[in-house]
Amino acid sequence: MVPSFSRLRLLSRRSLYIFVIRRPLSSNLPPCITSLSHSFLLLPYSPHSPFLPHLSIFLSPYPSQSIPFSSIPESSDLNEFSSLTSAPTPESIIYVIKKLDKVPQKALDFFNFAKAQYALVPGPSAYNLMLRILAHKDFITDFWVLLNSMQKNGYKLDEGAYRVILGCFKNQKLIADSSSLTKFYYSAKEKSSTDAAVKYAAKIVLDAQDWSKEVEKNLEDLKSSVSEELVAMILRELRDYPHKALVFFAWASGIPDYQHGSVAHNAMARVLGRDESIGEFWSLVKEMRYDMDIDTYVKVTRQFLKRKMTKDAVELYEFMMDGPYKPAIQDCGMLLRQLSLSSNPDLDLVFRVVKKYEAVGYSLSKVVYDGIHRSLTSTAKFEEAMEIMQKMRQEGYEPDNITYSQLVYGLCKTKRLDDASNVLDEMEKGGCTPDLKTWTILIHGYCSAGDVDGALECLTKMIGKNYEVDADLLDVLVNGLCGKKRTKSAYTLMVEMIDNAQLRPWQSTYKYLIKELLGVGKLEEALKLLSMMKNCKVPPFIEPFAAHIAKFGTIEDAKEFLKILAGKTYPSSTTYVNLFKAFFDQGRYTEAQDLLFKCPHHIRKLVDISKLFGSVKGTTAS
Repeated sequence: MVPSFSRLRLLSRRSLYIFVIRRPLSSNLPPCITSLSHSFLLLPYSPHSPFLPHLSIFLSPYPSQSIPFSSIPESSDLNEFSSLTSAPTPESIIYVIKKLDKVPQKALDFFNFAKAQYALVPGPSAYNLMLRILAHKDFITDFWVLLNSMQKNGYKLDEGAYRVILGCFKNQKLIADSSSLTKFYYSAKEKSSTDAAVKYAAKIVLDAQDWSKEVEKNLEDLKSSVSEELVAMILRELRDYPHKALVFFAWASGIPDYQHGSVAHNAMARVLGRDESIGEFWSLVKEMRYDMDIDTYVKVTRQFLKRKMTKDAVELYEFMMDGPYKPAIQDCGMLLRQLSLSSNPDLDLVFRVVKKYEAVGYSLSKVVYDGIHRSLTSTAKFEEAMEIMQKMRQEGYEPDNITYSQLVYGLCKTKRLDDASNVLDEMEKGGCTPDLKTWTILIHGYCSAGDVDGALECLTKMIGKNYEVDADLLDVLVNGLCGKKRTKSAYTLMVEMIDNAQLRPWQSTYKYLIKELLGVGKLEEALKLLSMMKNCKVPPFIEPFAAHIAKFGTIEDAKEFLKILAGKTYPSSTTYVNLFKAFFDQGRYTEAQDLLFKCPHHIRKLVDISKLFGSVKGTTAS
């Protein structure tokens, strides 16, 4: 039995409303869209409303508190923040910083202003987010100042932020800073008594089969030093065991003189955001009301989409759009794209996202229109898709290669290949020249339908229009040809593209074709591709060769294989060992011995080689 959550203070906020006049949409569009477009809509006021930008405000979750932030210019003049008269909350600080993550100086100015003006000590989440934003060579001094400030306030750099920042430093070739950051992180970790307490508490919870009085007794020492940050860190350690984390969370809520706040609740939400604990997640969200910070929203949404929990991702988007900390404007397009990637997109979810997007005052952008169009074409709703394209034009957005590529993809998916091909002709007539991606989608459609000859005709037509094949298109053609048992043709095409067009195929294309060639006994051709990989400085794909040569090849084939792999140095000892083992597995001991005599002296003296041949001699003698 999981203990109930501690009671949370219900938060309220004033609702401001505006009237918005919209132009009616075509009557043939899905009801989810047409329902948004009739005369007047009574909408909750949005801080991002394009209709009233001068009134844009930042709403805190507390009554009568608001922070105007749209008026803050992208300058770094601290005087510009003087109009902020209400104290920010931890959630509001994270929200504003997240909104300003593309302008680090402005984000830092706001962060410092909030501390100075209100004597506020931001929480660890705000510090870690701010440090990620400052992880750039132009702000490296500010980064180290803030990191030291964070440490003085008793907070530590969390593992996730450390890894992200370290990656940023390495990408920017900040070698000294990368080294210093690593030393700082692990030194702080070793010195931190909190880390030891976190590991200890997490181990107690994880080792227990069920929650019991004994577990509570073992956690007794935690009560004297409990804090939101400590609870959040323990929850992170328990993140792969959501139900155990939830029991611990409920137990901690009963500690005298301690109450869960937004930091602990957000940490708990991140842990519960998965399919096995989705019911508990939504129960927590309802209790939290609008205490969920924007960073938690981003992370949980990412988890939902990774686990294909699209319905929950949409519901969370709707929930956040109703609150004060609204997702970024581009999140709508991102979510629509993720929904469209399903083999059969759920149009109800698509239009729920669009409806909520419009309901807060946003007008549909080109990206959003394309998101709707992508799902419609993917579900063969071509009439509705054409109406969306017409609506785009009415709103001033001319369909481009992205839009038309989606139509081509949808038509190919339903095997309407001639119609898909005609789309490219219509594009040219309309002044929108198909790009290489559109051609690739069309050719992929022919290959997927098994019409490889049609794909090659499209390729010829494309090349005639002065387009060059790229690695993506070559991969499509190689897979298509091999899928129709035309492996030799795939090989010929690939060699011609490498030799004559100076194309650099993907490693995955090499690997796929090598396996296909070996599968039909084309060792010579496979070795030629292996040689090309070496010459093009692509990591060679050697794994399938040893077994194939040992079973079907000759000693000369083995020597050729080793010769190809040899460069300035000999192939690795592992390569030799695996090759000899493969010969032994086929019972070809004598030939393996002959091959060994032709190997370099240092290879013959390798311990692993000696053991291998010694074991065979012993077996043969017995």
